[in-house]
Amino acid sequence: MKTRRLLTGLLCAVSLLGVGAIAGCSSVASGPIYKITMGYGSFPGWLPWKVAEEQGIFRNNGIDVQLKYFDDPKDGKDAMASGALDANNQTLNDTLTAIGDDAKPQKIVLVNDTSTGANQIIARDGITNVADLKGKRVAVDKDLVDYYFLRLVLRNARLSLDDVDLVPMRTDSATAAFVGGKVDAVVNHIPLTAAALKKPGSSALATTAEYPNACSDHLVVSADMIKNSPDAVQALVNSWFQTLNWIKAHQDEANEILAERAGVDAADYDSYTAGLTMLTLQQNIDEFTPGVTPKNLNFQANDIADFIVDAGISQRRPSVSDLLEGRFVAAAAQ
Repeated sequence: MKTRRLLTGLLCAVSLLGVGAIAGCSSVASGPIYKITMGYGSFPGWLPWKVAEEQGIFRNNGIDVQLKYFDDPKDGKDAMASGALDANNQTLNDTLTAIGDDAKPQKIVLVNDTSTGANQIIARDGITNVADLKGKRVAVDKDLVDYYFLRLVLRNARLSLDDVDLVPMRTDSATAAFVGGKVDAVVNHIPLTAAALKKPGSSALATTAEYPNACSDHLVVSADMIKNSPDAVQALVNSWFQTLNWIKAHQDEANEILAERAGVDAADYDSYTAGLTMLTLQQNIDEFTPGVTPKNLNFQANDIADFIVDAGISQRRPSVSDLLEGRFVAAAAQ
């Protein structure tokens, strides 16, 4: 144990001599190693966890994290709901639909990112505004946040989901259907938006740049983990923000890691993340602060909970009263 503590101290001392210090050297590293199984997927807002793994940031914070990669975010959501994962990265919509069923209790402990243009409604030539979507065939994955985004945009144009001809399908199939002329519009997210916009004459009628808090991603952990291993939850949250700092200080090296996991060229990675804003620690604290605007997580969670019932996704409104655990990001700031 003395040898291990000495080694940890030396590593931290070395990192303090350079920018590696922002990766963080936690006192937890000299304590017990907690094992955590965490899911994540291809969405760029979740990929920094791969950097945390490769740079040893988890270990520095006293946690042994087994990352489980899911090509389909729905599989990660289902694994978390079943209790197969201790933690998972998913949208607020995913979390609320999960807790509306018979899922294992889970809580949101940090906000990874928010979409500021990554999600778009793209229409064919001749459709120039949202009002033109009335009576048109719109392809959307009803299991994803894109469905909520569509409803939000339609509502602001004084339309409802009943005013369009919904064509439910997975996002990749939806994009192919749009490009092939089988539907009039498609709701999707990066990088599929780029493929949809290649259709001659197509254009984005609305993006989350106009709705910056509508589609956000979060880290959820099981209620059991919070109860039994709060130190491990804290270490996980600390690791996230330390990783974002490391990426900022080592952008080229980080892009190599992120691009490899995403399956894109490193030179193209910045365009791959276009329309996505990673939230800072202070922005996380602000989001967890109760309020009455879309900038507040409690407001957004309640709006989505209403949508889940209104859209017929569930007959039971999910409870959001004990969903948010902002104490971990508050402690990270200290």
